[in-house]
Amino acid sequence: MSVLILGLLVFLGLHSLRIFAYDWRSRQVARLGEKRWKLLYSLGAVAGLVLICWGFGLARRHPVLLYVPPMWLRHLNALFTLVAFVLLAAARVPRNHLKAKLHHPQTLAVKVWAFGHLLATGMLHDVVLFGAFLLWSVVLFAAARRRDRRESTVYPAGTVRGDTIALVAGAVLWALFAFWLHVLLIGVNPMA
Repeated sequence: MSVLILGLLVFLGLHSLRIFAYDWRSRQVARLGEKRWKLLYSLGAVAGLVLICWGFGLARRHPVLLYVPPMWLRHLNALFTLVAFVLLAAARVPRNHLKAKLHHPQTLAVKVWAFGHLLATGMLHDVVLFGAFLLWSVVLFAAARRRDRRESTVYPAGTVRGDTIALVAGAVLWALFAFWLHVLLIGVNPMA
């Protein structure tokens, strides 16, 4: 469990610098230059992600049951995950109504994904992983919305074309992950 927690601290800590250490982050970007900062940031994030994956795998070897969710919550989680993939796609597709209205759909995608997985799983390692991401995404979303208001950020209006691309891309990515990649990468069939 310690490797998982270390990975979460590294990964989520780096992704929280704009929330808790904005001035320090700005000084480092100015000191190192944007390209070097992004390189170091990316290397740190990848290291954190590797630690999370490794630590989660290690923790799964010694499961500690906290609660047993009903089977219907596993099926409901498939819907939560579909919504998360559509929100994730909306974060990348230009000019869609989801991004225009929500402003930070990727953070909401993490929130929906983590919440759904907390409902559907009941092991300690699941609660640590998904609970950490849920808490982080709640704090990040609130901070990002405050920053948008402070900086008077305006998001481009959405279009039907942008909406269609986001919905189709999200649904296709969800299907690929739900029916193939989840088993391949995580070793769990979410549709079983």
